[in-house]
Amino acid sequence: MLTITQALYDQIVAHSRADHPDEACGVVAGPAGTGRPERFIPMLNAARSPTFYEFDSADLLKLYREMDDRDEEPVIVYHSHTATEAYPSRTDVTYANEPGAHYVLVSTADTDDAGPFQFRSYRIVDGAITEEAVEVVEAYEPA
Repeated sequence: MLTITQALYDQIVAHSRADHPDEACGVVAGPAGTGRPERFIPMLNAARSPTFYEFDSADLLKLYREMDDRDEEPVIVYHSHTATEAYPSRTDVTYANEPGAHYVLVSTADTDDAGPFQFRSYRIVDGAITEEAVEVVEAYEPA
């Protein structure tokens, strides 16, 4: 299950809506080994496409160096689907190279009255997609 604060949930949704009609993408980092998403990091969709997202390779390298320096890891990798449901595409599965991460998809299809808003989370490991529950909390329990 993904447990996420309301503030982070709102930031992911706001970024997804702001970049519509292009897909939005980003990462939420957390302290290594905790599985706790804490630091929201919106990224630029280098593809600037309504049907595809791509992290800029230089930005991604910079992000991973920064996370390493801060003893963080990517807890959530998120992106939006602008015209389809929030379910991983074949391309999404191919790009899923963080087996410990939660892959969050936000459908902004409702922005164009094309379908209901969705915020869904998956684990994607070795090509297998498993949907998981999402619990939104005001704050995390003390560690």
